[in-house]
Amino acid sequence: MKRTGTIFTALAAGTALLLTACGSSSDSAASSASSAAPAASSSEAPAASASSPASASSSASASSSAESTPADSSSAPSSSAAAAGGTTGTIKIGSANFPEAVLLGEIYASVLEAKGIKVERNLNIGSRETYLPALQDGSIDLLPEYSGTLLQYFDKAATAVSSEDVYTALGAALPATLTVLKQSDAQDKDSVTVTKEIAEKYKLKSLEDLAAVSGDLTYGGPAEIEQRPSGLPGLKATYGIVFGDFLVTDAGGPLTVNGLINKQIDAGDIFTTDPSILDNGFVVLDDPKNFFTAQNILPLINKTKATPEVTDALNAASAKITTKALTELLKKVYAGASEADVAKAWVTEVGLS
Repeated sequence: MKRTGTIFTALAAGTALLLTACGSSSDSAASSASSAAPAASSSEAPAASASSPASASSSASASSSAESTPADSSSAPSSSAAAAGGTTGTIKIGSANFPEAVLLGEIYASVLEAKGIKVERNLNIGSRETYLPALQDGSIDLLPEYSGTLLQYFDKAATAVSSEDVYTALGAALPATLTVLKQSDAQDKDSVTVTKEIAEKYKLKSLEDLAAVSGDLTYGGPAEIEQRPSGLPGLKATYGIVFGDFLVTDAGGPLTVNGLINKQIDAGDIFTTDPSILDNGFVVLDDPKNFFTAQNILPLINKTKATPEVTDALNAASAKITTKALTELLKKVYAGASEADVAKAWVTEVGLS
């Protein structure tokens, strides 16, 4: 497969216009448009990119080394984990560098602030390869994660597929200093998505259909999916899919969407909660072999910060986050509202403030 570099230059003008309508900045859509850049390093659903489009709502955080045990799927982390941490102190919240992750980070921040807990926002950091080391070395304490890709990050040989099995497997995979709290019902998976025109031209309904024609197509997504098991290597191993060309765009964001619309790419890695799928009539190819595993959204936190107060507040938020609710919130962000404003309004609306 040929790799022709990034799509950023080709899409810059179109992306600026798109981001004006659906910017990811917490302060304004305009600031997002000026700062959008191609991913340097996904998703997984979701997938986060190594080089972040600088969002005004977020500040970059440092990196370092990574390695934890999650809470039981039916309960919060054990009291011994919280006891080991002592007082709560300030909670430093990070996130991956795409709008949904920033939005979830703002939701976590808002529910904690509503309980009188001090927080420090270090959102929009970058890819999992950047923010997990920062979590491990204490640069950040908490961030929103996706169960399936988090498991695959720590256990490359993981075979769990269902929500419960994936969550349980995290118990053996996480480094001892980290834990996950209760997972939400909301899921956001990566997908291989094409335009209606491409689907009809090549008679594509599923990833199995794609295998026979993939050599004639160009795929777009964040740079890291070239190496991740949940990216191009996994698509090849599971379905025999080998694209003729690969363009680096972003983690399911406006560069990928614009690339499909403007025909710079034929297929793209887009998150399943992205409103642009319905807005543009895109076709998400079926995944009959469950290559894209369960991706429940859940808080990943340093055990020393998982006090009962913090745990209860975050578990209450997770209980309210559904896939439908998240998709509706993202529509507001993509229409130009800041992640911070959308999160704060939702927290109040659902009675968590």
